[in-house]
Amino acid sequence: MNPDGKGRLILIRHTESAWNKLNVFTGWVDIPLSENGREHALEVGGALKNKFAVDKAYTSSLVRAQETLDLVMEGAKISGIPVVQDWQLNERFYGGWQGKNKAQTADKYGADAVHAVRRGYAARPPGGESLEDTCDRVLPYFEETIEPELAQGMTILIAAHGNSLRALAKKLLSLSDEAVPGFEIGNGEVLVFRRETDGSYVRETDAVEAPKGPKNV
Repeated sequence: MNPDGKGRLILIRHTESAWNKLNVFTGWVDIPLSENGREHALEVGGALKNKFAVDKAYTSSLVRAQETLDLVMEGAKISGIPVVQDWQLNERFYGGWQGKNKAQTADKYGADAVHAVRRGYAARPPGGESLEDTCDRVLPYFEETIEPELAQGMTILIAAHGNSLRALAKKLLSLSDEAVPGFEIGNGEVLVFRRETDGSYVRETDAVEAPKGPKNV
């Protein structure tokens, strides 16, 4: 419980995976962190050490987010708290584009089509999710499962993915459908939000100085 009685939400995008540096659509393919990603996650954890009394952690069903959480907690010396893994915090499902190089996909489908999917709200890749679909999956889970804990004044840590965190940012920062696709968070970047008594959220921009990775999706 925080001294001011207000909940804190700490969001961390997973650090570099083995496919991030290959410029590949990963989606739900279960790819582990690269060695650089593992080292980065420990560094991020070190930056969080002694900053927060974390009560509970959440992550997705994908190993790159789980590894990030484990290593961040190790670096921050956080232990003995409940950890929940749930597929509803997974990355956006990229369907037929998963495992495909982004540049080669643009050559095949057209740069405009790929741009519409990557930087649009409602466009879907073949057989996959739009960002809107991802929001429709992530936000009800957050509101039903995590938000009541924040309302109690708990500090919650979430290690997840670029697009599942975009979905959360839509609510936390009141981003429009047009603005949310352009919200960027780099690998290993940390965002901290304070939940006010009226249910609104304030980003605490100076809460932690963590080493950031490249901004890519």
